[in-house]
Amino acid sequence: QVQLVESGGGSVQPGGSLRLSCAASGSISDIYTMGWYRQTPENRREPVAGITDVGTVVYQPSAKGRFTITMDKEKKLMALQMNSLKPEDTAIYVCGARSSAFGQIWGQGIQVIVSS
Repeated sequence: QVQLVESGGGSVQPGGSLRLSCAASGSISDIYTMGWYRQTPENRREPVAGITDVGTVVYQPSAKGRFTITMDKEKKLMALQMNSLKPEDTAIYVCGARSSAFGQIWGQGIQVIVSS
């Protein structure tokens, strides 16, 4: 099995920065992609940014230019550096990973609040 644990959330003023981390544990060797999602009030998970184990990255338009996703492909430790945060970035951010052995895996989520 694989477990994902997020850290680094919190509250920040507009224009500020936060760095989210997601640590995978367990049988991590089969993970081939990881990503960050925002959970909507309707409990849907909308993608924010993703990265593969060969370094391919993709960003949603709202994140491009402000957020940077990185991953230590050996440790399966992923980070999301979020700069120039806006109130509309307020959400629960969920770490996701895809494993060839276990399929789609989700973390518990972590709160990010952007407010003055």
